[in-house]
Amino acid sequence: MRRVSKLAAAVGTAAALALSATACGSTSTESSSSDSSDSAKKGKGIALAYDVGGRGDQSFNDAAYNGFEKAKKDFGIGGEDVEPSDGESDADKVQRLTDLARQGYNPVIGVGFAYAKPIEEVAEKFPKTTFGLIDDDTVKADNVANLVFSEEQGSYLAGVAAAKATKSKVVGFVGGVEVPLIKKFEAGFVQGVKDTDKSIQVKTQYLTQPPNMDGFSKPDLGKEAARGQLDADADVIYHAAGLAGQGVIEAVAAKDKWVIGVDSDQYEQKTLAKYKDSILTSMTKDVSGAVYNLVKSVQDGEPMSGESRFDLESGGVGLADSNPAFTEMTELQEAVKKAKEGIISGEIKVGTES
Repeated sequence: MRRVSKLAAAVGTAAALALSATACGSTSTESSSSDSSDSAKKGKGIALAYDVGGRGDQSFNDAAYNGFEKAKKDFGIGGEDVEPSDGESDADKVQRLTDLARQGYNPVIGVGFAYAKPIEEVAEKFPKTTFGLIDDDTVKADNVANLVFSEEQGSYLAGVAAAKATKSKVVGFVGGVEVPLIKKFEAGFVQGVKDTDKSIQVKTQYLTQPPNMDGFSKPDLGKEAARGQLDADADVIYHAAGLAGQGVIEAVAAKDKWVIGVDSDQYEQKTLAKYKDSILTSMTKDVSGAVYNLVKSVQDGEPMSGESRFDLESGGVGLADSNPAFTEMTELQEAVKKAKEGIISGEIKVGTES
């Protein structure tokens, strides 16, 4: 199996430019079949199957959509993006991926760890089609690219920033669903806070427990959790909750406190514009670049395979600096810079479990 190093992540970072959302796709119900035509080599374009919350989350899914749109434009290809349904099963995901592969799309990308088992099943039936799996590295197949991120590293920097910005000495973390992926965000954040100032209290709350995935899709849950932490004196809250994180942002802005966004630069999101002054920074993941790189590799005739890791050194994760207030905090900037250098050099080892 060809392995693609984290250098692939760096290539896409500069290429992945944010574009605004337009129209959403729909799920095909065509029956399954195996690869049978030369079109499977490059296909008729890119297919993107969204995670819980779908497009419009101003976060994870929208970042994938940005890469999708950029790739379509740059390579002159078609594409289809498909929304999830509420409470869907793995069988629903298998059917969706099968339909897309059968139509000749290449690559076919599942946005989120929930697509791991479905992609493993469908990739075996379509060996000439390249599949992309974002946020999971468990599928081992020659035609599957596992696009994974070092969320704990970026979250560590978010923790440093929160520790430097807080005045109450209480900060919060709101996770969407208590799954291993989101625990990485929590672990890095808490470590970053505590390494900066052990006296700071970190309040942690998850919105739902699996298999209930509402914690990634219901803003009211995020709003309620944030209000509870604000009432307990938190004045900086970091969320990793997808669409539900919009509720966190709204609640924090109402109290004129600081919130740290996730995945996309949420300060720049038009839907969140009225809350932007409260968005101190965002822990960004170059999901857009990962999607773009995968499409490029297929178009170049050398499809990515195996694990590609997007970390702090490659620019795959980081902190956004769009808010002028963030860049004006000199002590905070110095602390974040020092922490970043320490992580890249190996001096700071960031854990993935709290």
